[in-house]
Amino acid sequence: MNRILVIATRQIGDVLLTTPLVRAARERWPQARIDVLGLQGTLGMLAGNPDIAECIAMPQRQTPRELLRFARGLWRRYDLALVSQPGDRAHLLGWIAAPVRSGLLPAGHRSNWWKRRLLRHAVLADGDLGGTHVVLEKLALLDPWMAAGTPSTAVVPPAPQPLPADLAAALRPGYLVVHAPSMWSYKQWPPAHWEALVRGLLADGRQVVLTGSAGARDQDCIAPLRALAGAPQLLDSSGRLDFRQLATLLGGCALYVGPDTSVSHLAAACGAPTLAVFGPTNPQRWAPWPATAGSGQPVRWLRAATVQQAGNVTLLQDDLPCVPCGRAGCEDHHHSRADCLQRIAPARVLAQARQLLAPTGTAATQR
Repeated sequence: MNRILVIATRQIGDVLLTTPLVRAARERWPQARIDVLGLQGTLGMLAGNPDIAECIAMPQRQTPRELLRFARGLWRRYDLALVSQPGDRAHLLGWIAAPVRSGLLPAGHRSNWWKRRLLRHAVLADGDLGGTHVVLEKLALLDPWMAAGTPSTAVVPPAPQPLPADLAAALRPGYLVVHAPSMWSYKQWPPAHWEALVRGLLADGRQVVLTGSAGARDQDCIAPLRALAGAPQLLDSSGRLDFRQLATLLGGCALYVGPDTSVSHLAAACGAPTLAVFGPTNPQRWAPWPATAGSGQPVRWLRAATVQQAGNVTLLQDDLPCVPCGRAGCEDHHHSRADCLQRIAPARVLAQARQLLAPTGTAATQR
């Protein structure tokens, strides 16, 4: 296998969680050229990745003529395509790109009959309530070519780059990073809860750095927090950092607190002590993958626990019997409420943060 294409046509966090697969392919074929194909706007997490020769950005929407032109440019350029998403488009791109293909199949889906015919090796996706983490599921795509032994499972963050000079000069040792926004409402811990948490951290004398994008949704969430204190006790870096600079910020913090979002995955990969607030999502599938995983330390997440820890990641859930439901909130759509997130009180998250910030802070696993 001299030329390998990894197809990762999903959102930013899932692209980041594909990096252990890329690293394992690099370990198996050290001299191979490995490219990653993803959607435009999602490949920033791969910036500076030493295992990747090129990131190929595909437009989110294409006319039939544009799609044909893209397919012609991709036709059989590779020896092996690793299809890390179960969607129809990803599998068709794999068939176009390489004569040998290994791919994920959606569990119980009616499209599996034709997708399986295209694959040398098929991995059945575990589903949102399954017990296999997506990192390990993607690594299984390499099973036919891997010798005995366990490949590296470390998530590879973007290569760090210097922070803006004014932000770097304002940071104090022991600063905290708080990421409040979520892409979807059903993953959004209430803004009022974030406000209470940040007030408590500031009252403890902690320096807090806010992160987020320049988008309207993120800025609406951050605006009430921005007003809680001035610099340098409270710094707002939202909209100013790319993922490489964000990796630098996260790599130096004493604690990161965030929701079920791509930045929480990045914080964990950077080795930051990470406190993640989870709602409907199943942590066995989607918990932030700890940086210590690359050392061979086993990673075991429970499906439901009020607090649990693996490596540098601590995860909080509510104790409702439906947690995790694996759905998009209580009404099962992106703008749905999530009662399990509403019930996680700010005082509880603040207490957990204080425990982790204490010199001997650890999080006990509770069922």
